[in-house]
Amino acid sequence: MDAFESEHHITLPSAYREFLVELGGSGAGPFGGLLPLEECRLYTMDRQLPDGAARGFHHVSHPDALRGDLFLHIVEMGGTDLCLIGVTGPLTGRVLVGNADGFWPPNVSSASDFLAWYERWLDHMREGKDNAALGLASPATVANTPWGPRARARTSVRSQAQES
Repeated sequence: MDAFESEHHITLPSAYREFLVELGGSGAGPFGGLLPLEECRLYTMDRQLPDGAARGFHHVSHPDALRGDLFLHIVEMGGTDLCLIGVTGPLTGRVLVGNADGFWPPNVSSASDFLAWYERWLDHMREGKDNAALGLASPATVANTPWGPRARARTSVRSQAQES
């Protein structure tokens, strides 16, 4: 990790760094899973166009990449869709999804940092919630588990009936 930071002249956001140190750097995660650090690439966000069109992203070594805030590609989404974490600037530590070609606008997670974002994903998976827009789809079987949403709904209905 130190070598990655040194090579790219960056400091990883503290919550993401803590995750890498304590839990490892790849594997289970939304969309196609977390990328190993050695496969993560730095991007910059494109300039806002006067017509208000969605902003895309360019890899830092691309000739059209702007100098500016850096974002690290951390989750594989496929195609030109990107799940990134802010490395510099006002979005440092925040997770966002966007499209490299600007087909849709970047969406910044409301989670305060990577750990809160990842924990939200784990909670969604545990609870069997499906949210295709955030890549939080989970197997249908989760909904039927003793701790899943259907079990909680049955418990809630029973509790309400007993109170009546």
